[in-house]
Amino acid sequence: MHAPITPPPVEPTTADTCAPAPDGPPAEPEPHDAMATAPEQSSPPPERNPDDVATSGTTEARQGGAAPEATADETTRETIADGTAREPAAADGTGRSAPTPSAPEPVDTAADADDTAAAPPQPAQAQAEDTEPTPTDTKHDADEHADDDAQDPRTPEVGTHDGAEPAADAEPPPPVDPEQALAAVGWELDPLTLRERTPDPEQLRVIRDGLTGKLDTTLDNRSRARLLSLRAVASRILGDLDDALGDARLAVTYAEATGEFRRTALARARLAEALRWRGDHAEADRLFAEANSPELPDRLRALLHEHAGRCCFDQGRLTEACLHFERALDLRHGEDAQLNARVEVALDAVATRAAADGFGPPPRRPEEVLGTPRPPMPTFDEEQELWGYADADGEMVIAHRYAEAQPFQEGLAWVRRPEASRWALIDTSGAALIEANNGYRAVVPFSDGLSWVSMDGKGRWMAVDRMNIVKIPPGYEEARPFRNGLAAVRQNGGWGAVDLTGEVVVPTRYHRLGTPLADGREVDGFTADGLAVVELAGRRGVVDRTGRVVVPPAYPTVVVHPVAFLVAAESGRWGALDRRGEPLIDPVHPGRAAVVAEIDRLLADASPVL
Repeated sequence: MHAPITPPPVEPTTADTCAPAPDGPPAEPEPHDAMATAPEQSSPPPERNPDDVATSGTTEARQGGAAPEATADETTRETIADGTAREPAAADGTGRSAPTPSAPEPVDTAADADDTAAAPPQPAQAQAEDTEPTPTDTKHDADEHADDDAQDPRTPEVGTHDGAEPAADAEPPPPVDPEQALAAVGWELDPLTLRERTPDPEQLRVIRDGLTGKLDTTLDNRSRARLLSLRAVASRILGDLDDALGDARLAVTYAEATGEFRRTALARARLAEALRWRGDHAEADRLFAEANSPELPDRLRALLHEHAGRCCFDQGRLTEACLHFERALDLRHGEDAQLNARVEVALDAVATRAAADGFGPPPRRPEEVLGTPRPPMPTFDEEQELWGYADADGEMVIAHRYAEAQPFQEGLAWVRRPEASRWALIDTSGAALIEANNGYRAVVPFSDGLSWVSMDGKGRWMAVDRMNIVKIPPGYEEARPFRNGLAAVRQNGGWGAVDLTGEVVVPTRYHRLGTPLADGREVDGFTADGLAVVELAGRRGVVDRTGRVVVPPAYPTVVVHPVAFLVAAESGRWGALDRRGEPLIDPVHPGRAAVVAEIDRLLADASPVL
């Protein structure tokens, strides 16, 4: 366990004074709200069960006290998505008195953060943020809810007459959970500002009060990150941007304390949307860019691109906005009708503004959006047969004088002069930080503040920092760059992993450690979620960043999907396991693309609100 993270103090606003204790079991379900859509695009809301928000649900929410737990059937639906929490979008607000989140726990691969995209402007079924895909009979669920929907919660007790007063001892309707209520709000998208609107501000205030009530009794990092983020959304839509900003920033702090990648990505995106409404576009752009990773599900990446495009629209960067909208459509292959409708509204708004003011400045490079300077790039002089470095404009900033030159990483690059057999470390000005006389015959680029170096160029790898201080002593036959705080290492013929302090977190007992991803890339180590594929005796499985075996090495092939594990059977057929390693989809598919499509079908109703 790492030391607890203490967020910086912020100004108090509404009730948020509980200091969280260590995280407990996954929290209550969180709504995956319906994303804003244009009024003209909205479709009739589907039937809802008595616990969902309906016309009477608003009254019930105003009357109710503590929100009920999710029903068993709702929990079944929640487990469709591993971490597909349906939460509203980031909202700006001033913070409450900042409690100290509990210590960052190891990534719980059984409790993934939100990973889903926007839903239509209709009530969405509340789904838990901390659940993962599990085999679910969706038809059976639908039939059960059809029966539920047939029951009007206001139907008089048996034996009463129409219009008669209800019995004195009749039980009042159960209070509506504020997260479910927020998921059921039918957002509208303003075609001029591309901002969401609520059809009933008073109802949204009641929902926000309910979220505050839940926060008063919630202590774990996961739940507080979710609830603060949801309350930030409500405050943002209501125009209380100071409150929204504080909640959104604090939600990011709690999400980062969990160490869960998708949860943190969504919290950052909601904060970005809050900043966008306040006009803080530079920080909003950066957060959208930081949140959007290829390791996220495509539907969530599409949602992030859509909202980043809206932020560019606000700034008059219309060409850049169109690129984001186009990328959102590409990620969903044109199959998301609600996304298509929202993007159509956005493109109409772009066309109107472009006709009046033009398309604005050209699109920015990623490093411009992230606020990180583009490092000098290695360039080769064929006449001298030497390497140097040039800036983004092609101007030489470090002369051609090296026989070998690695790209800059974290502002540092290893170089070797023609007369030397050992490497030196330079910064972007060309100044040497580690001289060649230190004797490193083999080096690995810096990552996470450390670099692996070898004195003999063959083994005994050790890790040093930029000041040449040894952080991990020699002793490894091979070592890969650090990624997400972990590095794959080989010792005595076996592969394992160490953290930044040199502690062995995965025993060096495996024959291979490398992680193929569903998009075709392979990660040389651990994913952002802290997962790695290992091989033992020709069979593959999955371990997490603590060394815990999530999937025993028993499969010819394992591929990490953003919310599941794709596995191949001996027959060559493909299926899937959930993030707990339990069967999700039977191995009956001819290829993994069909399994990915089946997972997308299971996640069809997943929609976090940004």
